[in-house]
Amino acid sequence: MRLLEQILADAPVIQDLRRNMHAHPELGFQEDWTSHLVATTLAGWGIPVQLGLGRTGVIGIVKNGSSDRAIGIRADMDALPITEQNDFSYRSVTPGKMHACGHDGHMAMLLAAAKHFSTHRNFDGTVYLIFQPAEEGGGGAREMIKDGLFERFPMEAIFGIHNWPGLGTGQFALRSGPVFASTNDFKITIRGKGAHAALPHNGIDPVTIACQMVQAFQTIITRNKRPIDPAVITVSMIHGGEANNVIPEFCEIRGTVRTFTMEVLDLIERRMQQVAEATCQAFEARCEFEFRRNYPSTVNHSRETKFVRNFLNGFVGERNVLDFEPTMGGEDFSFYLLERPGCYFLIGNGDRAHRAVGHEDRPCMLHNPNYDFNDELIPLGGSMWVRLVEAWLSADSV
Repeated sequence: MRLLEQILADAPVIQDLRRNMHAHPELGFQEDWTSHLVATTLAGWGIPVQLGLGRTGVIGIVKNGSSDRAIGIRADMDALPITEQNDFSYRSVTPGKMHACGHDGHMAMLLAAAKHFSTHRNFDGTVYLIFQPAEEGGGGAREMIKDGLFERFPMEAIFGIHNWPGLGTGQFALRSGPVFASTNDFKITIRGKGAHAALPHNGIDPVTIACQMVQAFQTIITRNKRPIDPAVITVSMIHGGEANNVIPEFCEIRGTVRTFTMEVLDLIERRMQQVAEATCQAFEARCEFEFRRNYPSTVNHSRETKFVRNFLNGFVGERNVLDFEPTMGGEDFSFYLLERPGCYFLIGNGDRAHRAVGHEDRPCMLHNPNYDFNDELIPLGGSMWVRLVEAWLSADSV
């Protein structure tokens, strides 16, 4: 492992920045304080910045030499609507908001690389440091693209990384092809006929219909799609009724669908609508079906993934570069990969060894009120970004 001496020396400074960001989390498209901190920090290091892409996004621009080659590296900035349960000195000061996914750490690793670039530029070309808002459901990547990210900052390829609890510190994981699923939401309103619960024959019970519908949806997974095509239909909410002796007028079903391919997604949406409408018709109820497609599947490009794997093999050794088992979680880096080649990969956040005083003795998983980023990754991730940029811009062909 080749960690850069300057980044190691600067690690305490970047750690302080990370913990400051952890203490002041902001939700998607509300990252005004975070954007200002990132922008002023970069500017203080002599790195030009552009503000406002995707509303609160920040682009740092690092140029050297005369080459027109360029690479983009991205960190997400937003927090989650979670109340933190840790009790250390830098815990969130805002109830109901928390960096429970490590975006504070992602920014810290990229800032560590930026600080090194401010004094060492061993490459010929341009590095775009992309600090993106609203990854957690807001589609900040999509909004930055709409605001002209790739036209205003043309780049050959784009790379991103996510910390991964349970993967060892010093380890990375990646794979070509689909790595994160598409994310999609549905809302189904079943409109029946209210009645006294003791006289159900006078009504049309939307709760009973909802139960039939939820069970039937699972047959789409088991009997309509091919068994070898991954997909998930999860009904996560059923809302209906206000009293235990009243059959309600309506019942609402909500949930999520995850797939890796558009073909399977098209099939599931079509069959869900057919099942929902036919089930309501069979019970003489009315159906309102809504299906919203959020993030597409994150699909890594083969050439760029091969480049990252070869680079990481040299950086941390082959035994520390693992194959990533795809997850049905979502990631809006997918929007970038629809527009430019690139690779999204993982860096190990360790088990729980980094959790010092103030952490609850509970699993340190993503989207967990006890989560905390492992600060040991700051010099590792920062050095990795610097070396990856140098390798990419120095390569004749990838």
